[in-house]
Amino acid sequence: VVSPDHGGTTRARKLAEVLDAPLAIVDKRRPKPNQAEVMNLIGEVEGKNCIIIDDMVDTAGTLSIVVSAIKAKGAKSVYACCSHGLLSGPACERLEELVITNSVRLSDDKKQKYPWIKQLSIAGLLAAGILNIVDDKPVSDLFTYNKK
Repeated sequence: VVSPDHGGTTRARKLAEVLDAPLAIVDKRRPKPNQAEVMNLIGEVEGKNCIIIDDMVDTAGTLSIVVSAIKAKGAKSVYACCSHGLLSGPACERLEELVITNSVRLSDDKKQKYPWIKQLSIAGLLAAGILNIVDDKPVSDLFTYNKK
């Protein structure tokens, strides 16, 4: 599991724990607004199937440089997933495989043109959250995995 930046490390670590997989973190910097460059990769990706997890993909600029950096370090395959797929500008042309939630509507045009974008519904999660609130139960229980 790969975090595309330091800020996403907690999210990536949680997914890595659920999948019982190792973690890698991309050390990147932004020399200018809307511009990013990879400085280092912390962790080992050579020969591994990698999943990049992020909160949002807008233009996919950061995601595309992270994919390139991981492939350059010998990753066997690279997939990406995010909560909010804004997918503006050149985003779809920069990607080949992406899993997103339906928190942001994916236009019918994009669904037809880019069938490799997999969109998962969050309706059940939102419904369960509402029920937990009504029943005075913690919403955080909905995000607990691998209970022992």
